[in-house]
Amino acid sequence: MSGILTLDDVAAPLRTLRLLAVDFGHLPAPTVHVSTIYPERLELSFYDDFPGFEMWREALGIVPDVVTYREQNDGRTGVLRADVDHAGATVRLTGYADVVAPVPVGGAA
Repeated sequence: MSGILTLDDVAAPLRTLRLLAVDFGHLPAPTVHVSTIYPERLELSFYDDFPGFEMWREALGIVPDVVTYREQNDGRTGVLRADVDHAGATVRLTGYADVVAPVPVGGAA
């Protein structure tokens, strides 16, 4: 294959997106990303929305044990991530949400 991909080369994640829209149209709308860098991947992202991430995780049958958690932005943003093969593509779910700062013992700020 040459260095230039065609729309046919990213058909798998696009087909998967079409199926997800039909099967799970009642779920929260994610930010959708398809890339020629990872032509077999469909990325669904949820900003300020761990509940939306969780609804999609459950719908896609992703067990909680495969979800990873990390923090970015000096610990201010939590990130949930999980990958699953679905309908011929890898679906990557990513959820971002603010990390609530812990309250010190005794209530002192």
